[in-house]
Amino acid sequence: MQIKEITTNKADYMDILLIGDEDEKMINKYIEQSTVFALYEKDVLTSVCAVIPINNETIEIKNLATYPQYRNRGYASALINFVSNKYKTNYKYLILGTGENNNTLKFYKKRGFQETHRLQNFFIDNYGHPIFEDGKQLVDMIYLKKIFH
Repeated sequence: MQIKEITTNKADYMDILLIGDEDEKMINKYIEQSTVFALYEKDVLTSVCAVIPINNETIEIKNLATYPQYRNRGYASALINFVSNKYKTNYKYLILGTGENNNTLKFYKKRGFQETHRLQNFFIDNYGHPIFEDGKQLVDMIYLKKIFH
């Protein structure tokens, strides 16, 4: 397993980024300011993570995505651990926003994240079409925070 920091041509990763956020316009709002990490298994891209500093205490995961055929193999967890280790000395908090999907929320909570607040109607107000995950329409953005110790 190898994690590479992507500094140029971040749009080349759009196909996998669209798994984590299905609207290219939304991705384009943060991708150039983000640090993108790509996880490779035997030279095959499996997962990506885009992070962006919010302030001097907080860094945010804007996108975390794994190709469906590589899920449940620990790649996303490895990226969260990598990002946590990389930023824990300079930041106090790692935050992220996600939809109301029980599997996704369980995944993050198992990795030390706690729900902090919701942005009401985020997915309705910010996307030009309904967003569905596991057959359920996403409405609110749920923010989660992990405190670095």
